[in-house]
Amino acid sequence: MKSYKTDSSELSSSFAQILRAAMELPPDSRAMLAGHLLESLDQPEQMEIDAAWSEEIERRIRDVDEGRVKLIPGEEVLAELRSRFK
Repeated sequence: MKSYKTDSSELSSSFAQILRAAMELPPDSRAMLAGHLLESLDQPEQMEIDAAWSEEIERRIRDVDEGRVKLIPGEEVLAELRSRFK
């Protein structure tokens, strides 16, 4: 496990208890907890960015589902890029 440099006063006993309890969780629960903790660090503008990206993703999915865009196979795209940068 990665060790983070902390000031001994920074590492309270409650923090240590929480960390020990978290480490006893099964991996999927630890991952969910980590996700929630990371989300709690997001600034309000990050939440707006995430919402905008979600809307964009939904729009793109609709465009594909409704046939408004032409899908190009990945190999074809890579071949085109390789030919451009030779």
